[in-house]
Order: sequence, then C-alpha cells, then structure tokens
Amino acid sequence: MNIGHVVLDTNILVSALLSRDGNPAKIYRMFLAKAFILVYCTAIFEEYRDVLYRPRLQIPLADADIVMASICQYGKEVCTVQSANFMVDEDDRVFYDTARYTGAYLVTGNTKHYPNKPFILTPMEFLKL
Repeated sequence: MNIGHVVLDTNILVSALLSRDGNPAKIYRMFLAKAFILVYCTAIFEEYRDVLYRPRLQIPLADADIVMASICQYGKEVCTVQSANFMVDEDDRVFYDTARYTGAYLVTGNTKHYPNKPFILTPMEFLKL
C-alpha cells in the first residue's frame, strides 16, 4: 500500500535509530519498503545530517550513513514556499511548510510544535492509516 508523500520530522529518524522496535523504526522501515515517498527540501536534509551525526546522540556513524544514503536514493527533494503561520518553534517551520506545500503528511513526535492540522500526525496515528 502506498500512502503517498510524507515528511518526517528529525525526531522520527533519531528515534528510529535509537529504538529499533518503536513506531518511528516501523515508519522508517515503511519508507525503505517504498510504502511512501519521503519528501524533503535542502534545509530538512541539512538538519537530518546535522542531528544524526551529533556525537552526544551516539548514533553509530554507519547507521547515520545508511539513513542519509537511503534518503538520497529513495526520497524526493522538493522546493517549498515559506508560510506565514505562527510556529511555536521556528526551526520546525521548514517541515510544516514542506508538508503543506507538497500535500504530504508530516509525522512528528512533537505535534505541540505545529498548528493543529489533519496532515500532522504522531507516529501512532500515521501507522493507523
């Protein structure tokens, strides 16, 4: 089953790498199985790279390399337009704008950082689709 386009907040990828049995890991495996197309813009890709390689997270470099390579290989880079919506955390705007602009779902563990919109889902809500 193909769900369409999805934007993954960085916390989903971090959680997937830190807990191989959790919902974020299931979502990452769905991406690898091509159940959806991961969409991202340059700023999102740069944040993924910055966060996944932070020493304090202790993510093995080989695992971070595999995630970044899979995003390059199977994801879809898009351009986006910045919105004027109020954001609790301005660093999250790029994820919201990319999902809104492309008609994608946004999956995040921090829904409180985003406006209450039907396309913004927790990992558990996404897995119920």
